[in-house]
Amino acid sequence: MIPNLITVLAICAGLTGIRLAFEHRMELAVIMVLVAAFLDGVDGRVARVLKASSRFGEQMDSLADIVNFGVAPALVLYAYLLDRAGAIGWIAALLFAIACGLRLARFNVMLDDHDRPAWQVDYFVGVPAPAGAVLVMLPVYIGFIGVVEPTRVTAFAACAYAIVVAFLMVSRLPVYSGKSHRVRRELALPLMLVVVVYALLLASYTWLTMAFSAVGYLFFLVWSMHAYSRRAANEEEKIANEDTPA
Repeated sequence: MIPNLITVLAICAGLTGIRLAFEHRMELAVIMVLVAAFLDGVDGRVARVLKASSRFGEQMDSLADIVNFGVAPALVLYAYLLDRAGAIGWIAALLFAIACGLRLARFNVMLDDHDRPAWQVDYFVGVPAPAGAVLVMLPVYIGFIGVVEPTRVTAFAACAYAIVVAFLMVSRLPVYSGKSHRVRRELALPLMLVVVVYALLLASYTWLTMAFSAVGYLFFLVWSMHAYSRRAANEEEKIANEDTPA
């Protein structure tokens, strides 16, 4: 019950964010979408901790993902800025939501792919849907901190950006997941301190922190691609050495 309740609350938060956006209460709308993304990200972990995973919960989570990571961010961005671009803005919002659905479907299918090399499990294929939801609202963050004003020109720029994020989600871009990474004991306390500092910055300078986080994640994608290339080359070299007779 508890993981499914968290999933339902996530859907409620995402839909409430859409309502608030069309009531022009934009900051609350974005906060609700971020809350929905957070809840949607923890329900599976809660289920595993409580040993309460179920097929019903998995299906609920998949349906919630498309609302919270695809529909809600797209409509909030549209209500804030993309509507100034007319039909082009609506097309950009639709493309992002559809790309999110495709990304989630591919993720579910790849869970049953047992032919992937073990080391590739450390990488997502394409930008994950939660990260895509945070990334696509970057124009909203920078609008809130006053860097740019919502105009027709910035609306077209935001349309192009939303389409780029949609493409990154359905692309074959390798994105490091860190699922199998274990933090060394001597780094545990410094990491906890970093998390606390980030939480304090998020509470005090919410939109500035979110903007820097989104930009930082874009740089992380570049690093992830290079790390994947190096690891793939090392794995190929290892296989070649194993096949070479002594």
